[in-house]
Amino acid sequence: MTPFRLALLPFRIDRPRDLDDFLAGIDRRIDAAKALGADRAALPEYAAVALAGAFVEAADLPAELESVVSRADALVDGFRRIARAHGIGLLAGSLPMRSADGAIRNRAPLIDPEGRIGFQDKRLMTRFESESWGISPGEAPRVFETGWGRIGVAICYDSEFPSLVRAQALAGADLILVPSCTDALHGFNRVRYSAQARALENQCYTAVIPTIGEAPWSGALDVNRGRACAFGPVDRGFPEDGVLAAGALEDEAPVLVTLDPERLAATRADPAVRNRTDWPENPAPAPVVALT
Repeated sequence: MTPFRLALLPFRIDRPRDLDDFLAGIDRRIDAAKALGADRAALPEYAAVALAGAFVEAADLPAELESVVSRADALVDGFRRIARAHGIGLLAGSLPMRSADGAIRNRAPLIDPEGRIGFQDKRLMTRFESESWGISPGEAPRVFETGWGRIGVAICYDSEFPSLVRAQALAGADLILVPSCTDALHGFNRVRYSAQARALENQCYTAVIPTIGEAPWSGALDVNRGRACAFGPVDRGFPEDGVLAAGALEDEAPVLVTLDPERLAATRADPAVRNRTDWPENPAPAPVVALT
């Protein structure tokens, strides 16, 4: 398989006039990424929640959630149209969607250039999601077969748990996309360092895509901090710190990174260390011993 260019698209939260205005903003971002030569593009966690600003006047968590959930199908249809129109693979961030059981889950649509789609749920909820917003845990991690190769999605907090990403790596994922939404640098750095650790542990690519900016009218997206960044193995054939690309803090400029499956395969075949295959699967709890 040949290398491809991935555009990481930090999303500055602004207030759209309506659904069409929101989707037009997404279309402009994808158009700009395509003009830069991107084959694929990725948006952040909960970027779609900015749509609530068109329907809810002031911060109101239940009303914001319902305004987006009730339009989730229209949002997904719009994302698919945009991907097809530009002929680009698209991770459309994530959005709250109601499942068949009535629960609301945080779900990431991964769309190919022909508009085919798959969804990855967020598995583990932050305190805000579970205690304030009522978002339910989703299905287990999965891996998507794409024209480039196998891709996994670990939504924000999920990236902080090695076993979730490890399951995707064992299924052959060469790239883990990490859409994020964090309101403080503590949160962003937890995700950023976790994503880099997952790349080191599994000798794969990872990429973080954040929401940025302030939206005092929103109870869900009032403050957003982070930067786009991409990582590879910390091993021969890659940068000494494993950082492949990084944008400036709270900068909405697209960050482009070229991902080469052959480069990854070469490093895995003859690495300095074998993090990917030396992983101790299902370790037992460490014994507790007394000092003597």
